[in-house]
Amino acid sequence: MTDAERLAILGPDIVASIRARVKEAPEPSDELVEDLRRIMTRPAGEIPAPRPATDVRPAVDAA
Repeated sequence: MTDAERLAILGPDIVASIRARVKEAPEPSDELVEDLRRIMTRPAGEIPAPRPATDVRPAVDAA
């Protein structure tokens, strides 16, 4: 979404209040940035090793 689209949807007063709140927020700590970087690069955690496929074909009767 562009700034112009955001401004058209929310209006100038809301956009100004959002920007003011963002300026009040403290800078993130180095630890937080590192934690977020790790989450964003591997959101599901470690990738499990592949397993051999199981045979799902029905057994053939020997009768």
